[in-house]
Parts: sequence; structure tokens; C-alpha cells
Amino acid sequence: MRTKLLAAIAAVVIVIAGAAAFQRQIGATVLSAVFGARAGLDRTTDLPDGLHVALCGTGSPLPDPGRAGACTVIIAGKHIFVVDSGEGGARNIALMGIPNGRIEGVFLTHFHSDHIDGLGPMMLLRWTGFGATSRLPIYGPPGVDKVVAGFDAAYALDSGYRTAHHGPVIAPPSGAGGVAMPFAIPPRGSTDRVVVYEKDGLRVSAFRVDHGPVDPAVGYRFDYKGRSAVVSGDTTATPTLVVAARNVDLLIHEGLQPKLVGLMTAALTKRGITGTAQVTRDILGYHATPEMVAKEAQAAGVRYLVFNHIIPQVPSRTMYPAFLGDARSLYDGPITVGEDGMLFSLPAGSRTIVFDRLPVN
Repeated sequence: MRTKLLAAIAAVVIVIAGAAAFQRQIGATVLSAVFGARAGLDRTTDLPDGLHVALCGTGSPLPDPGRAGACTVIIAGKHIFVVDSGEGGARNIALMGIPNGRIEGVFLTHFHSDHIDGLGPMMLLRWTGFGATSRLPIYGPPGVDKVVAGFDAAYALDSGYRTAHHGPVIAPPSGAGGVAMPFAIPPRGSTDRVVVYEKDGLRVSAFRVDHGPVDPAVGYRFDYKGRSAVVSGDTTATPTLVVAARNVDLLIHEGLQPKLVGLMTAALTKRGITGTAQVTRDILGYHATPEMVAKEAQAAGVRYLVFNHIIPQVPSRTMYPAFLGDARSLYDGPITVGEDGMLFSLPAGSRTIVFDRLPVN
């Protein structure tokens, strides 16, 4: 009896060991296929000439498992730029098949933590992904030099380690970190825009927005070969946005639904988490509701409206109507609640707007 039991146990052990070995083999085979399909993939090569907007982060400071921090990729022809660099944005850019090494610059709208806390990975992946010999240009209103200097100081030791480990060809010391590109912005009350970048048919202009007490804060308009896109940054309703977005093809605008935030505030208050509850009350005053944005988009003649920087967390698409509220009745164009990985293509010489999705997991 004992011999039969030992034999049975041995047989089970052999089966389990064999299954484990088989699983290892399957895992290695599958991973090999995944790496072969994704590693170094550049999905931008098949894009037509034009202006393309990819959402690499549509979240807010509120923890959201489905959304990275504020981050938008702008592709104009063969040139790649990023607006804001929230946590997880650089990771999503890589997952989407957009080469981090080809990023030519980052445009910051303001210096709230959720718009800059991904700058470290953004600079690192661009540097080592291309063997860049010059630092990443980071454009922004006054104060951007302090932000960039702080990140450079924080990552100085890490940069030294990477050059020592990988060598100066892969990680050239001159390419580590960022270089601040500050620009002056129009005075308060002005609806003017200032051109902050112009090259190869791409013009980037900045305009002041109202995110007080955060100041300065700007939005950006991108114009390329007859196509146009505006990224609002964080702002409440403001006339400057309407002027800057006049007849624009695509408006990427933040959105906060106060009715849903009120539900969060009530839940936090009930649990005695008074500090965070007060924060959720405070944020109502310097963000735009979907209804506000819809009215501005209608007044500006925007062709397509996309929401990003979604507040509060909206974990299911079935909840999007609750987030939008009455926005669809106030704007007669198409509206999309942005999700990480969305791509909007505006081909040159056309009026079309082509929607696609790029993987982020």
C-alpha cells in the first residue's frame, strides 16, 4: 500500500513538473512573439502627412487605474512633441508605439504636479532611446527654468550611473535631462497668442488661460498644413480659449463634472476624511464643466471636441453620459470622452478627422 502511494505521489510530482516546464516553454514562446511584435515598433511611420493627436494621459491627480496623468502627443509630419508630462505618460507613449527617442520637445501648460511629475521618465526614455547628444527642450511660461533645474538636479546621480553602465554612446552625458525654453505670455485680460515654436510648417502658439490661483497657466494651439488642434491645459471658462480655438479642427479640453465630484465629497465627508473632502470642494472653482466647454466649443466653431483630464474618475463608458451632463445639447459637433491610447488624425489637404486606438497595455 505504501509503495503504491509513493508511486502515485511520484507520478503527480512528475506531471506537475512537466506541466511547469511546459508552461515555462509556452511563456517564453509567447513573450518572444510579444517582444518581436512590440519592441522598437514605430506606429507613426504609416501615418499620412498631417497633424495627429494621441492621448497618452487623460487622468487627473485622483488615482485612476485606467488613466495616466495629463499627457498629449502632437505629431506634425515627422515631428513629435508632447504637451504636459503627467505620471505614466512616457510609459504610455512607448506602449502606443510612438518612439520616445524621437520626441523633439515638451510644452508645459503650467506647473501643477500632475502635469510635470512624469518628466523624469520622459527625459530618460527620450535620452537613452535615441542616444541623444542634446537635452530635451521643455517649453513653458516663466518658471519653467526652475522646474527643469529641479528635475535635472534630482536625476543627476541617476544620469551618471546610466552613462557609467551603458557607456557614452548609448547614454551621452550631454543628452541627459532637459533644457528650459521659457517664453513670455500675454498680460492678463489679453486674448492674444504668442508664437513659441515655428519650423517646417508647424506653428505652436500659446495663450493665457484662467486656472487661478495657479499662474502662469497657458493653452496651446498647433497649426500644420491647414489643420489645427488646441490643447486647453487646466482652466475654467475663459474668453481667450474661445478666441484661440476659433474654427479649430480639434479641441482637447479638460473637464470636471461638479455633480459627480459632489458625490465623492459626500462619501469622503461621511468617512471623516475632511482634508480630501475640502480639496474636492476647492477644485470646483478652477476647472471647466463639460457644459461650459461645450458652450465655448460652440461659440468658437470647433469641429470636434475631446475631453481629457477627466474629473472625477469615470471607470466605465456607461458612466460617460453622467460625466457629460448636458454638454451634447449645447454643442452640435461630435464629442468624445478621451481615453488613454486614442488617436485623432487630421490629414493634410483634407477636412477629415480619423479616429483610431493605440494599445496602452
